[in-house]
Amino acid sequence: MKALLALLALAPLTSFADPITAEKQPLNLHAIGMFFVFVVATLAITWWAARRTRSASDFYTAGGGISGFQNGLAIAGDYMSAATLLGLSSLVFAKGYDGFVYIIGFFVGWPIVTFLMAERLRNLGRYTFADIVSYRLDQVSVRSFAALGSLTVVCCYLVVQMVGAGQLIKLLFGLDYQLAVVVVGVLMLVYVIFGGMIATTWVQITKAVLLLAGGTTLMLMALSEFGFSFEELAERAVAVHASGAKIMGPGSLLADPISAVSLSLGLVFGIAGLPHILMRFFTVPNAKEARRSVLFATGFIGFFFLVVCVLGYTAIVIVGTDPQYFVDGKLGGAIVGGGNMVAMHLAQAVGGSLFLGFLSAVAFATILAVVAGLALAGASAISHDLYATVLKKGKASEKDEMRVSRIATVAIGVIAIGLGILFEQMNIAFLVGLTFGVAASANFPVLIMAMYWKGLTTRGALCGGLTGLVSAMALVICGPAVWVGVLGHAKAIFPYDQPALFSMPLAFLVIVVVSSLDRSARASRERAAYTGQFVRAQTGLGAAAASSH
Repeated sequence: MKALLALLALAPLTSFADPITAEKQPLNLHAIGMFFVFVVATLAITWWAARRTRSASDFYTAGGGISGFQNGLAIAGDYMSAATLLGLSSLVFAKGYDGFVYIIGFFVGWPIVTFLMAERLRNLGRYTFADIVSYRLDQVSVRSFAALGSLTVVCCYLVVQMVGAGQLIKLLFGLDYQLAVVVVGVLMLVYVIFGGMIATTWVQITKAVLLLAGGTTLMLMALSEFGFSFEELAERAVAVHASGAKIMGPGSLLADPISAVSLSLGLVFGIAGLPHILMRFFTVPNAKEARRSVLFATGFIGFFFLVVCVLGYTAIVIVGTDPQYFVDGKLGGAIVGGGNMVAMHLAQAVGGSLFLGFLSAVAFATILAVVAGLALAGASAISHDLYATVLKKGKASEKDEMRVSRIATVAIGVIAIGLGILFEQMNIAFLVGLTFGVAASANFPVLIMAMYWKGLTTRGALCGGLTGLVSAMALVICGPAVWVGVLGHAKAIFPYDQPALFSMPLAFLVIVVVSSLDRSARASRERAAYTGQFVRAQTGLGAAAASSH
């Protein structure tokens, strides 16, 4: 069970963190050529965006002028990583229905964002989710905490993505790990520094279209082998898989209910606490477009997850019965290039080397879009929350704020490249649990309570948020992934990999108790200010308007 959960925890963000499975492959000229075309196209987008990035609003939120449909594609592009295609399809290939159950965990969080958060995010926020959390609370202390939570999530996610980029290059392109990390870091800096959110948005849209088109084409080509009959696909998959009919029903994933529930809570509520996802709701002109963007994003993401599931089952038959895709030709043994190469082997089997090159380039391009969004979220936390509001007390000019943001982007990029190279030989699975644990336990409780609970005070938000942050980090460190896997101890202090079941309720409890016990004059003013916040959240009166250009 623990081995499966470790695989599951790693798959959504990057399935290439384990250096054992990342074998360098022969040079893939088709993939390199197609990736070069993608880079040239996105650099052209960046040049176009740079000419239109004139203000802080343009840099952080594309001037609020992105339509709901465009933003829905961009959210999908920001959320669907390379490992969504490669890691999750491999998981279905290996575990069948259990892989599908895990995929659902990444999807069911979107209704929460749609119905509870999207409209209020747009009406109350401007550049970052800290704008909402600190709306009626103390600006300095609450923004400092929000920036800490954002940067923790961004840094963990960035390291995972950078290591994933290096390992993916070794798997798909046949190039060196260090070169891949540097290329991703440099392109990320170019997109964000020169084009800001406008360039980042269009890079994410381009990537989403390519990923959806590539995955759908692969699915149709694979299904044609079964006469487009799901019944025939199921029968043949059951017949050839080692687990037989068990791949069509739940198995070991639900054997440990505590781990399953904790993992599910982290996935569902972690989505609503990821700063780079929340930031996308400030790019649309109004709350209506915010709702539409989530609707479109949910449709695109849900469809793609179904595509991934089908790819996993078709690969069971097409790849799983072909000796050329197994080491030494031994069916049921190790997959050539590692377990995460299943989708790529499927692409080669049904579409040849040219389609394999295209899909490889698309898979790597997805990481560029994700890291650009992460870098922008981290830079905005530093420049807008810490520099402009905490340090300069709201008196910083837009020019200075954008300058600091670009400097912060460079610093984040350099750190990401350095950590990506440093962590090459390390098992970074714990960073995935930490990312979602902090997002679900520190960011989400404070954000949702700030929007919906009149009784929230600054003390409650700080104590509860810090409790969630510290407890999530402590439980991950004391859990099997770090205490045993990294530090080498014989037995973990905390027996579970995912902390959300324990750290998230604790954060909510502390928020409620501390806020309820706070009888200070400031707390009374903060409670009284909720009425004005509620009116703006419902009507949008006073919300930041879209740029005119």
